[in-house]
Amino acid sequence: MAGYSPSLPLRRDGDYGYALNQDMIEVIRQNFKNLVLTNPGERMMIPDFGVGIKTFLFEMNDQTTRGNIRAALDSQVKKYMSFIGIKSVIYDVDEFNFPNSLGITIFYDVLPLNLSDILEITISA
Repeated sequence: MAGYSPSLPLRRDGDYGYALNQDMIEVIRQNFKNLVLTNPGERMMIPDFGVGIKTFLFEMNDQTTRGNIRAALDSQVKKYMSFIGIKSVIYDVDEFNFPNSLGITIFYDVLPLNLSDILEITISA
């Protein structure tokens, strides 16, 4: 079975070893998710890599925080995944059922492939 990269989280896939990403959009989505979830300082040899979305979890749910998230996304994408164009970011905060959670949905274009995709991430304490 051929593929582009290991699918994360790693999982066994029959007799072939580990499950693989089967197309480039899966690879890009996985790498983008890694960029969003990684805290600056976590990646070896690249101390400024990562949006660190978890650091925003206990911030106020206001326009300033959302602006800071968007600025971090734009900055990191420009530096590490410049082939992506972020179209919009939607924030989902369920203060009544899960007060310590944050969901974001990122609509983006993969410019060289002329494709659009969506990355959905929910984090909680």
